Amino acid sequence: MRLDKYISNATDLSRTDAKRLIKNGEVTIDDEAASNPAQKISDDQIVAIEGSTINMAQSRYFMMNKPAGVVSVTKDHNNPTAIGLMYEHRSEELQIAGRLDIDTTGLLLITDNGQWNHRLTSPRSDCAKIYEVGLAEPVGANYQAALAEGVMLENEKHRCMPAHMNQIDEHHLTLSIAEGKYHQVKRMFAALGNHVVSLHRFQVGDIVLDTNLEPGEYRALTDIEVTSIQ
Repeated sequence: MRLDKYISNATDLSRTDAKRLIKNGEVTIDDEAASNPAQKISDDQIVAIEGSTINMAQSRYFMMNKPAGVVSVTKDHNNPTAIGLMYEHRSEELQIAGRLDIDTTGLLLITDNGQWNHRLTSPRSDCAKIYEVGLAEPVGANYQAALAEGVMLENEKHRCMPAHMNQIDEHHLTLSIAEGKYHQVKRMFAALGNHVVSLHRFQVGDIVLDTNLEPGEYRALTDIEVTSIQ
């Protein structure tokens, strides 16, 4: 990583401020004065400003209980965003790990670690996403078998991967899927002749939505939750 970016990421300083400090001779690398903002920094080097060592900020991982009406993007001119609900330093570096539709509620995972995000969202990760689904019409007797076989969505060439459901009552069920196609759950039940009226995600892999979080609230993931995504 470039020296100026390293300093910016590890402190509250902008890259412009970092370059000024370097130019003024206030930055050292392994006790030697640094002069080039573009110099590459390795993990084992020690960077200091005016003699005080700085350390690279650790990756951040959060869960949010996403409310309806909030979009799962970093910026939107028409709707409030999940990132906009967070009060975190360098929030522009945060990214949504598996988006939810604007009217879908529940577990949203957010990080600044791109590799962790990829492991979570890759189709090859086999990381189950579990939802509670509310339907306009009663749950059909054929739904469990159809979902287990793999539903064919409109305008798709291949069936969905097998999904597993557990019926809660006449109009509600839990659904576990391993993919993340566009509007997948809604399209699956549309293909079965029904309509989704409520959709709430409460689990991704081994990470379960914290029931203490009110809609719009978030918390940092525990180390166990982070490492559960392999």
